[in-house]
Amino acid sequence: MIVVTGATGNIGRPLVAELARRGHDVTAVSRAGLAPLDHRLVRGVRADLAEPEGLHAAVDGADALFLLVPGSGGHLDTERIIGIAAEAGVRRIVLLSSLGAVTRAGSASHAPLAELEKRVQGSGLEWTLLRPADFASNALAWVPTIRSERAVHAPFGDVALPAVDPLDIAEVAAAALVDTGHGGRSYVLTGPAALSPRERTGVLAEVLGVPIAFVEQTRDEARADMVAYMPEPVVEGTLGILGEPTPQEQQISLDIENVLGRPAHTFADWARRNMGSFTV
Repeated sequence: MIVVTGATGNIGRPLVAELARRGHDVTAVSRAGLAPLDHRLVRGVRADLAEPEGLHAAVDGADALFLLVPGSGGHLDTERIIGIAAEAGVRRIVLLSSLGAVTRAGSASHAPLAELEKRVQGSGLEWTLLRPADFASNALAWVPTIRSERAVHAPFGDVALPAVDPLDIAEVAAAALVDTGHGGRSYVLTGPAALSPRERTGVLAEVLGVPIAFVEQTRDEARADMVAYMPEPVVEGTLGILGEPTPQEQQISLDIENVLGRPAHTFADWARRNMGSFTV
């Protein structure tokens, strides 16, 4: 049995579906306790990582754990979370980390993830680290203004990053959870091309078949928007990656292709699959 935390999110939902498609029993953990799909192999369990003792029922009898922590995870007792999994007999853990845990390990935004990586690596369990830097699904933050004014408001209009499709993350996670050969490996997960916010706006306009204007925000305007749904340290780290990425954060990785045997999805692939989110 495989436990998936964050099971109803952009990564957890397709991961649960992929594991069930492969024939594995899945415990889908979320704060609401809802299974992300109706399937005979999937059960939903209510648990909150902020209250680790509530995880006992979720991990009892599990072989593997996909661990996704909210934000940077700095507010969580991650040592206890890992310990509960190990006590329950979990043998393999796949951690969704961030490339920032390497490139910005000393920052307030990413130091907790860097520390969590060390705890996972020192847990005695077989481990795999997944390190995306930017997500194609971050474009969902543009839905309200695309719907209301056919415009995208975003900072750093011409800074390009190779955003990864969450579906690719989910499929790599599934492989790491159930296939051999991924123990002790760290994978950098990116899309196949670096695109700027202005270029992504153009892709969305083409996919949706409507003109969409790009309105460049200042850093302060972007910060004011982001603090509404992110902790401030995470906001600052995110703005740093979006505005002043390191060469490593802009580099395209072939890890998805190497693991899955196919190229990573493009931003256009993601946009076409999610176009319904942008239309009224």
